[in-house]
Amino acid sequence: MTETKSISSEQRKNAILEILKKEDEVKVLQLVEIFGISGVTIRSDLAELEREGLLRRIHGGAVNTKKSYYNMSLNDRMNVNREEKILIAKTCAALIHDGDTLMIDSGTTTCYLARELSGHNNLTIVTNAMQIAEEFVYYNSVNVILLGGNLDLKYQFTYGNNTIAQLQNYRADKMILATDGISPEHGLTTFHYQEAEVSRCMIDRSNSVIVVADHSKIGKEGFAYIAPLDSIDILVTDCLGDKESEIDAIRRSGIIVEEA
Repeated sequence: MTETKSISSEQRKNAILEILKKEDEVKVLQLVEIFGISGVTIRSDLAELEREGLLRRIHGGAVNTKKSYYNMSLNDRMNVNREEKILIAKTCAALIHDGDTLMIDSGTTTCYLARELSGHNNLTIVTNAMQIAEEFVYYNSVNVILLGGNLDLKYQFTYGNNTIAQLQNYRADKMILATDGISPEHGLTTFHYQEAEVSRCMIDRSNSVIVVADHSKIGKEGFAYIAPLDSIDILVTDCLGDKESEIDAIRRSGIIVEEA
């Protein structure tokens, strides 16, 4: 493989995942030679990728878990960066006021948010996510509108023309958007192309938009484009230490960044 020295950390980690797709196992020394950087840096990359559930470290290298985030079940995804998602959900819940009308798309962090809204009163929730709707079953003070349409059985969200048509009937104070990628260059993106149009419509039908995204989504680009960065108002994320340059660029775009 051609040596690749002048690339970003994010590009390097993506390249490591590509190598693992082909070879199933990779050695630290092999990556040091490919990228021309220190073993310490490579081990740091592997550690972060392991935290995200994208590989498993072994002595001297890493192996493909054969279970990328995209292919995980919804329940498995709930456990990836779980503590960070809970902190983000708590921070986001503080931005919600009694009496608000919310649009919430599907996602693990938005599901944790639903659990944090139990103390709020007189909320109206419009969602295309079955799991989120189920979180409010015992909340007497929350009115839930579950959008119909085509159903993604694996990830339990609705999408398609019927879903979009129903959304045109509603207007929300806030939309809470869970994205798989957020960056100044690529805007808001998702793994699920079927849901991208639903998310766009929710953005259009809401007065303000709050994105909830843990550090693994910052600077990333998902498969399907949702909307440009300037379509949102607030980003709620966790520890920003290793994403400082990306976060600074997002702030320069006029987005308020709330750190959980």
